[in-house]
Amino acid sequence: MAVEHVLGKIREGKKLSTEDVLVLYLGTIVGDLKEIRTDIARLDHRIDETNKRIDEIVKTLSARIDQTNQRIDDVVKILSMRIDEVAKSLSARIDETNKRIDEVNKRIDETNKRIDDLARRVDDLAKRIDALQTTLLEIQKLLLELVKTRQSAP
Repeated sequence: MAVEHVLGKIREGKKLSTEDVLVLYLGTIVGDLKEIRTDIARLDHRIDETNKRIDEIVKTLSARIDQTNQRIDDVVKILSMRIDEVAKSLSARIDETNKRIDEVNKRIDETNKRIDDLARRVDDLAKRIDALQTTLLEIQKLLLELVKTRQSAP
């Protein structure tokens, strides 16, 4: 109202007082404040809409992340089961191989015992041959002496 009165004075071409100028200035500030408030309300509404969209995007992304995590968990379970199966299979194969190695080692030990026994027999036989050779040499010497004594005795 006061602003309209001052505007009326301006239209009539009257001189404005300091109070009139102040009223006009305050009226301008009030108008600007109304525009600012309107802009703020509009921006608040836009921010609320943007926040709603962000919330929807976050919900969607959270659901997708949860689904992805579930799939990852499922894959990890499957892989763990497969790894366990392979580990069991390898363990069984290793155990079987170790048994076969133990059996081969037993056979090697038995063969080594036979070889040792055979070596002892060969050594015993060599000793008997040496003793027989010594006996034969002594018989040969005796026969030579006998031949010499018969040849020297007419």
